[in-house]
Amino acid sequence: MQIIHHIDAMSALGAQWRAAGESSAFVPTMGNLHEGHLSLVRQARGLAEHVVVSIFVNPLQFDRAADLDAYPRTLEDDLAALRAEGVDAVFVPDEAEMYPQGREAEPVLEVPGLEALMNTLEGERRPGHFPGVVTVVKKLFDIVAPDVAVFGEKDFQQLRVIQAMVAALGLPVRIVAGETRREDDGLAMSSRNNYLGEAERARAGTLYATLEGLRGRIRGAAPTAYPALCAEAERTLAAAGFRPEYVVVRRGADLAPPGEGDDDLRILAAAWLGPARLIDNIKV
Repeated sequence: MQIIHHIDAMSALGAQWRAAGESSAFVPTMGNLHEGHLSLVRQARGLAEHVVVSIFVNPLQFDRAADLDAYPRTLEDDLAALRAEGVDAVFVPDEAEMYPQGREAEPVLEVPGLEALMNTLEGERRPGHFPGVVTVVKKLFDIVAPDVAVFGEKDFQQLRVIQAMVAALGLPVRIVAGETRREDDGLAMSSRNNYLGEAERARAGTLYATLEGLRGRIRGAAPTAYPALCAEAERTLAAAGFRPEYVVVRRGADLAPPGEGDDDLRILAAAWLGPARLIDNIKV
């Protein structure tokens, strides 16, 4: 497994594979890898001849400096896990490599037509988050030049934003979705689960259970009933010790509010539990 720190070396390796007629699959991460990440790596292995994983804690997508500082960095453990999965290359740039003029001077990518998708839900509550995401992902695509990239459905809005960016810019990369991996109690695997204390972790599965209950009530209900059903779900979470930010039903394709006849629906939620902000989603 090659560990690559510089853009020119990563680009040269990708060019070498392409010249040999060999395909590559890419899994971008911020490290602190768990089974959810590794499931995406295994999925990527079945999609191409070579697998590249990036580990870069992107400062542009954090809306709070404290969150950036607290994000777990576990590089040696991450590399050991990726080596065991047979990854071909791990791209591990530092901030100066990715943003040589400094993060403040980095031009944020603007993609026409993505405003509605980027400014709702997570985008509304985390100003600057999605502009930071599309900026770094586009840069990583340019560096790695993969044939296919795998993103988890756990960050469903991010998945839709990346798909829309690729379509809008005509990028030559296929985006593949990976299923959300869950703990035994249903909690979606996330690096931020590490922030939970023992008592909080014992209650954390309530988030998924609440969404499952809401899914059952959504089926067969009219769209006009969705807001009241979602408000009831938020009250359930609050009673369990969460601080819910939103529980909503949206169209799966574009995250717009659903209307009569829309049957591809997604329930999305964000809630604080102690120091951890948890997000989750399920398909209806």
